[in-house]
Amino acid sequence: MPTLLILMIVAATVFAFWSAGRAAAERAEEVGRDACQAAGVQWLDQSVHAIGLKLCRHDNGWLGWERTFRFDYSIDGEDRHVGRLVLRGDRLIAFSGPVTRNVAPLH
Repeated sequence: MPTLLILMIVAATVFAFWSAGRAAAERAEEVGRDACQAAGVQWLDQSVHAIGLKLCRHDNGWLGWERTFRFDYSIDGEDRHVGRLVLRGDRLIAFSGPVTRNVAPLH
């Protein structure tokens, strides 16, 4: 009986970790797609790839995961550039990738 209980706890933990990872990947896809659309570039492969995972402390003091994702985009349809974003929970904390082409002049 204790073996079954331990197995159920482990299964629930694995499911929760997997579910949080999927939610983070969906959030990363949304951020990458929106950034490419705002910059007027083509988002390639319609996906993001998880490239990093580390344990971190959130602003509220609780431990959580910091996930790093990469995505590809093209400026003219013939090139390929790599974008990168870091999510801490569901909050974007770092981004490198396409930027908006329309920059307001400084006065």
